[in-house]
Amino acid sequence: MEALVAIIIAVLVGSGVYLVLRARTFPVILGLTLLSYGANLFVFISGRLKLDQVAVVGQSADPTDPLPQALVLTAIVIGFAMTAFLVVLALRAQGELGSDHVDGQRDELYGEQQNKGSR
Repeated sequence: MEALVAIIIAVLVGSGVYLVLRARTFPVILGLTLLSYGANLFVFISGRLKLDQVAVVGQSADPTDPLPQALVLTAIVIGFAMTAFLVVLALRAQGELGSDHVDGQRDELYGEQQNKGSR
């Protein structure tokens, strides 16, 4: 089970890094979200992964630590607010600049530079 969770974390972080390195703003926002999901899953799993055992209720001999669960719940709320803010910021930049490039270049300028390099 730990190997499966490690693979899932690696896929989330790898996909997030790939998307953060894109030139457009929306893939960057999605990449940051995937990176935060990977970090949240890592913190959640650090509280020990137990199957078929109640977390706190009952007479468990070795209960699961609730602190990572509380931290992840807080991080999910903060991550959602951050994602909503970044989407609004990207939409505002798209409206003001007419482009969604991370560096703020317009599409026609970016296209002209590519055409000069191909001649």
